[in-house]
Amino acid sequence: MNLPVYKLVIDDSDELGVDFVALVDKPAIEKNWMAFDEVKQFNFVADKDRRLISGALMAADLPIYRRDESGEYYVIFDKDQIEKIAQRYFKSGFIHNVNMMHDAERKVAGVYMVESMIIDKSRGIRTPEGCPTLTEGSWFGTFKVDNDEVWNDFIKTGVFKGFSVEGAFAHRKLTDMPQEQIEGVAQRIQSLKEKIKKFATTK
Repeated sequence: MNLPVYKLVIDDSDELGVDFVALVDKPAIEKNWMAFDEVKQFNFVADKDRRLISGALMAADLPIYRRDESGEYYVIFDKDQIEKIAQRYFKSGFIHNVNMMHDAERKVAGVYMVESMIIDKSRGIRTPEGCPTLTEGSWFGTFKVDNDEVWNDFIKTGVFKGFSVEGAFAHRKLTDMPQEQIEGVAQRIQSLKEKIKKFATTK
């Protein structure tokens, strides 16, 4: 079955964009509110001496499978939208907005972003160590963990393995995008299908 693909975008409205980063056990990377998880290749790396956790926040042009009341489909973020989303995140002062497992009742204090970069080889910003498959235009960040409970019970123990963003985005159907980008996304979806099939046959 060929599923529809939507590009997620933000406009000039301050109501759209990423407003929280969640600490999750299965990292990814509606108005359409969405939370993204289970992109398992983007686990974060912990610096135990300085209590820093680093990892991917958003991966450019990576098809993300979704299933909700409207059906099954894929969504993607391109590098231009990721740049806009990251800039709005900082402009809105959301660097302290962290929760656990996308649970609004589990907001955590003492965890905040201290580094942010978007992979851009033309500016000398290359793929960080630990995330070799991240593509050009992907968003990578580092958070400081001053919260003892979060660090000792969830980070050091390996319960949480990565980041997952949440926020509100507008949808643009893939057919409204340039043909070159459509073909690139189609190739990535096919690659994901082959990886899933290979994984299933080795179980």
